[in-house]
Amino acid sequence: MMSFAQWGNALYSGKKSYGIIPRRKLFVSLAGGLMVLSGILIAVLGLNPSIEFTGGSQFSVTGVSSAQQQTAYDAVASTGLTSDVRVSNLGQNAIRVQTPALDTERTGEVRQALASAYDVDVNDVQASSIGPTWGHDVTTKALQSLVIFLVLVAGVMAVYFRSLTMSAAAILALLHDVVVTVGFFAVTQVEVSPATLIGYLTILGYSLYDTVVVFDKVRELTKGVWDQQRYTFGELVNLAVNQTMVRSINTSVVALLPVGSILFIGTLLLGAGTLTDISLALFVGMIVGAYSSIFIAAPLLVMLENRRQRTREHNERVLAARAARAGVSDGEGAPSAVGAAAVRVAPLTPGHHLGQAAQPTRKTRRNR
Repeated sequence: MMSFAQWGNALYSGKKSYGIIPRRKLFVSLAGGLMVLSGILIAVLGLNPSIEFTGGSQFSVTGVSSAQQQTAYDAVASTGLTSDVRVSNLGQNAIRVQTPALDTERTGEVRQALASAYDVDVNDVQASSIGPTWGHDVTTKALQSLVIFLVLVAGVMAVYFRSLTMSAAAILALLHDVVVTVGFFAVTQVEVSPATLIGYLTILGYSLYDTVVVFDKVRELTKGVWDQQRYTFGELVNLAVNQTMVRSINTSVVALLPVGSILFIGTLLLGAGTLTDISLALFVGMIVGAYSSIFIAAPLLVMLENRRQRTREHNERVLAARAARAGVSDGEGAPSAVGAAAVRVAPLTPGHHLGQAAQPTRKTRRNR
């Protein structure tokens, strides 16, 4: 069994290759189906907006000896509130209670009930009211930021790679990441807060980084692709994806470790809701982004390129030349297409030492 380093070396040299581009229709169809399913789930189940979006009253109880959530539910229910009440832990000795908007009298009743239930002074129960206008403004600004980001990214990538197809494939992969991540929140019904929106916008940067790494290798390998008749554009893209696969995995793992730690600390140690919203958005988004850069962006690029006449004509020339070299012809004497050839580069041997004889020697100077 080969080690991780040997596996990465085999992928880079082309000795081992995964047929991602040849199965591009499968991966793109799965991505499209997942986006449609996520859209249906969002429409049917809806999201779980936080109080910043819906508006309401919020109570924070500090210095409690036992942070049992059921105690807060019972205390609020004793005042006549039984619906739309949310309770979450803030660390080990604090409780947060969110209710619909209350007037001054009802707010005082809830404060007193919570103070009595947790055996704390009423001054340890802080109350605040939040209007839905602020959440609406945050949502509007987030959507504006998303549109501006996508437009700028599309323009920058088109100029940097000098390819509209690369730009379009990257944008479609980013949209996939956002839709799938939002669909995950619809399924799990994790609270969506302004911090979650920040997480949504942040994952676009991680996903775009992975896509740029893959496309940069694609640009390197496909330079002068139209001047040769040995490999098709798709075959070189498949080599680029395999060569950058290990790097994408390593980058994603390094990024997921601290985010996973924050998610663990926020959920188990500080209480769900403290850091769960943004850390969960980042955690899920990074995984989806790493997947999309390899299995969606690159296949989409090849599918878009194959719609161009220049690419189709080049593919036909490559297959005809390959069939002629293999001596394969159809019944009319014309060469026919054969299976895709494996693209290989110079084999690498990491850690191989050539010996002292291969080392440069220094000429000795004679004393004058």
